[in-house]
Amino acid sequence: MGTLILAVTSLFLYSVGTALQALHFRGRVHSNIAITTLIGMLALTSHGLLITQTIYLDGGVDLSFFKSSVLISWLIVFLLLGLNLRKPVQGLFLGAYPLAALSIITALITHTPSRLVSSESYGMLAHIALSVTAYSLFSLAAIQAVLLYIQNRQLKQKHTSTVMRNLPPLQTMESLLFEMVWAGVVMLTLAIVTGAVFIENLFAQHLAHKTVFSLLSLVVFVALLIGRYTKGWRGITASRWTLAGCVLLMVAFYGSKFALELVFGYGG
Repeated sequence: MGTLILAVTSLFLYSVGTALQALHFRGRVHSNIAITTLIGMLALTSHGLLITQTIYLDGGVDLSFFKSSVLISWLIVFLLLGLNLRKPVQGLFLGAYPLAALSIITALITHTPSRLVSSESYGMLAHIALSVTAYSLFSLAAIQAVLLYIQNRQLKQKHTSTVMRNLPPLQTMESLLFEMVWAGVVMLTLAIVTGAVFIENLFAQHLAHKTVFSLLSLVVFVALLIGRYTKGWRGITASRWTLAGCVLLMVAFYGSKFALELVFGYGG
């Protein structure tokens, strides 16, 4: 199947999924987990086939700036569909689906130098898999933190907006956020450890920026968890710390890629 057909199919399905979630939030349609899962799985399948045609090249995997975003957005949707089967995370689709669609569009209309990772570099591939999983989990945590922030603000202002009526109770929202942060911290720690083992010099000139900001983000997330269990941090405070850690992690990943590939035109 052609790349363009797969891209258009994925964009159409993500658009339908986003529209249904928006209608649900506005009270126009009732939530149906079966339909939500079906549309999501169809979109995920099309998106996955698109990845095989754009990222997997002869002898390796192309993880350049925009193509790696396509892979990460696929994993975000995959994790979210799994979570949705047992957790009330319906609202996160409103952020995840447009994000996935945007990643596909940008990957198709832009060109950056290829950054191939050999398919035989198993240690490096393990590091990349853990890193991508960590980024995906923290992306979901960032969306959750934004919703939690809005929910807290509206509760304090005694508003009963559409968002408030469709979100789970505050305690459930906070519990979900910290579950995502915990999972992300485990994955990020493993990613950093495998990087230290399989990458010759984590503080080499082209990796120092990524390494430092990844470590800083890990410190922020660990501090958040410590604050949660020692000082009872929650609500807006938890949202702010989560978003701060996510910003640092995004700078670590996308900041270094942007500088190397889009500014200096470095491939490899």
